[in-house]
Amino acid sequence: MENNLYYPDSKVEVRGLEAKLYDKGLDILTFGTYPFFIKHAIRSMNIKPFDRILDMGAGTGRNACIMRHFLSKKGEIVGWEIGKEMIEGFKKKCRHAANVRLEKKRIDVLQPVDKLFDKVFISFVIHGFPHNVREIIVKNAWQQLKNGGELFILDYSEFELERMFPPLRFVFKRAECSYAFDFLKRDFSAFLKEHGFTEVSSKLFYRGYIRLLKAIKHK
Repeated sequence: MENNLYYPDSKVEVRGLEAKLYDKGLDILTFGTYPFFIKHAIRSMNIKPFDRILDMGAGTGRNACIMRHFLSKKGEIVGWEIGKEMIEGFKKKCRHAANVRLEKKRIDVLQPVDKLFDKVFISFVIHGFPHNVREIIVKNAWQQLKNGGELFILDYSEFELERMFPPLRFVFKRAECSYAFDFLKRDFSAFLKEHGFTEVSSKLFYRGYIRLLKAIKHK
């Protein structure tokens, strides 16, 4: 692997200082609105007190720490993450949360199924993989969910980059990788349906540039 990265052309494998400053970077890029946005998005997941949630690509644990507040002591969050600095951040943020734990697992490799989950959450990760790898990630989520379980993907929506507000387009082109440009052109709702999910719906944020996709696993 080049520089120990699985996907050298991607931007989702964040390491070093960038990883340590990841949360602050998001806050700065969104002019301080990110904390309010992510809380609103997670609230839209309608988390139940006894839910068992898998956070695929859990990062620094920021999302897990928000989700846990909707759970009772019998609910649980399991994060999958492989980045060294991200794991350190997760453990630090969630160190007092008894119902949150981390597993060092790749989301792009099919993992064994132990105990099934009520919800799977993937936040700003899947856009940064080649499309054939996205299929593995979605299949991984499918296998880990109970029948009737819900998959949530928080990521970029479909939009024409050239119609984007010029300053935002400038930042996007320089901050994102080619996989993200490909992601914008994909009908991901149809993609999820092709992989067995039903009742696909979406909630839009940031003037439609970001969306929370929800899909249900049925037999």
